[in-house]
Amino acid sequence: MTKTGASAQPAPVATALVISDDEATIRQLTESMQQFAISAEVCQDAGFALQSLNRRHFEAVVVDLKMYQSKEIMERVRFSPSNQTATTFAITDGSASGFSTGANFVLERPLSEEALSRSLRAAYGIIMRERRRYFRCPVTIPVAVRNPEGLETQCETINISESGIAIRIPTQVTAETEVVVRFKLPENPTRFVVQSKICWSDPTGRTGLQFLNLPLARKTELQGWLAHRLEEVLPEAVASKFQNRPES
Repeated sequence: MTKTGASAQPAPVATALVISDDEATIRQLTESMQQFAISAEVCQDAGFALQSLNRRHFEAVVVDLKMYQSKEIMERVRFSPSNQTATTFAITDGSASGFSTGANFVLERPLSEEALSRSLRAAYGIIMRERRRYFRCPVTIPVAVRNPEGLETQCETINISESGIAIRIPTQVTAETEVVVRFKLPENPTRFVVQSKICWSDPTGRTGLQFLNLPLARKTELQGWLAHRLEEVLPEAVASKFQNRPES
């Protein structure tokens, strides 16, 4: 359960799992995260938190070290296929070192709005980089798909991510088939030619493909393009926090 204030908040661009049973801590964290367009999913039960880590991907995970099984939760994050690269925060009361748990950032009680804002601002680039890894950018562009027999089909994209592309294709395709896709990103002159594998397809022609051998230069270019698309949806209220920052 997340808590929202009365005033309008920026639309979330990332999600954090907050694991704590302290109401004051939960309130402070969720309100601070809202200011950075981070949606907080709160778990007040350690067992349910462990289930959530196995079931969903989060850009950030916040663990209150006063929670039962907190150390097990921190270890589970690092071994979770979906969350091992998530940005982690440990909340301490000063009696233990949060960094010894492997956390990226430590938040020490008593929490303050200023300290939380400073930590979130420092972590924001890492959180958004993690968001970009899973970001599927909705975009409709022409794409050519060549099957193993050399037959090329013209279709269009649904979305694109760092690891693959979703398309609408008028012909029947078979999962696990390797194909070559050709496309150009909007406002980008580079032509991408990528060996890919069909992962899934439904009766309407919607098809998901995984990139198999995206060259490093093209991967870097795609990452940059996706990063710009994410910046475009970043709420102005959040973007303004990073403008005219004083030197630390």
